[in-house]
Amino acid sequence: MPERAGRLGVGTVGAGRVGAVLAAALGGAGHALTGVTAVSDSSRDRADAMLPGVPVLTTPEVVRRSELVLLAVPAAELPALVEGLAATGDWQPGQLVLHTAAEYGAGVLDPARRAGAIPLAVHPVMSFTGTSIDLARLAGAWFAVTAPAPVLPIAQALVVEMGGEPFVVEESARPAYAEAIDTAVSFSSAIVDQASGILGGLGVSRPGAVLAPLVRSAVENALARHDEGPGLDGPTGLDEPQEDDGPLGGRW
Repeated sequence: MPERAGRLGVGTVGAGRVGAVLAAALGGAGHALTGVTAVSDSSRDRADAMLPGVPVLTTPEVVRRSELVLLAVPAAELPALVEGLAATGDWQPGQLVLHTAAEYGAGVLDPARRAGAIPLAVHPVMSFTGTSIDLARLAGAWFAVTAPAPVLPIAQALVVEMGGEPFVVEESARPAYAEAIDTAVSFSSAIVDQASGILGGLGVSRPGAVLAPLVRSAVENALARHDEGPGLDGPTGLDEPQEDDGPLGGRW
């Protein structure tokens, strides 16, 4: 296992809005960024802006060079990616492998674990723009963490290094957790779009600006009603949802 008192070589698979920001946050915490994958023009531009000087590599190259591999890819692509890297023998004993998909716990990383890697599921509960704005928003943001008990402190420590607050979601609770997150995102977006459309039809030139104070205060009031009680220390961490909004690692 890598020495946690030292700095890690961090490689990122996926320079989407989530991956680029989390990699930048880990770099800001003192870890060395060994490489990033960036396939599309937009991801290359994002990598240039958020991770200047970090080499753009193939996925196998990123994995081989890194002590911590950040898998920031769409959830639908994650199982095949992990399996494929296992089939080609790229996972390394003692290597930390962290994914950001809401839907999955650490179990999806079993092919890497069988090769000796250490599986961590860390999902940031916030909406990402893929810009430096997100680095400030990470401060105090909640992260759902799922990992085998002996290595759970590693996942929690990485969250703290990125400026976030970790809470534990059990492996079996991940699907329900993802459903809660998707409900919050989809419903909030749909309501704002509908209300903005109505105001726009009435001739309001900037419906978003008009609705912003109302929506923010209404959401804050609603969240406050659910921010009492035992908090995030229960067995699943789901007894007190703390959704901020956004794709939450699920949409790139």
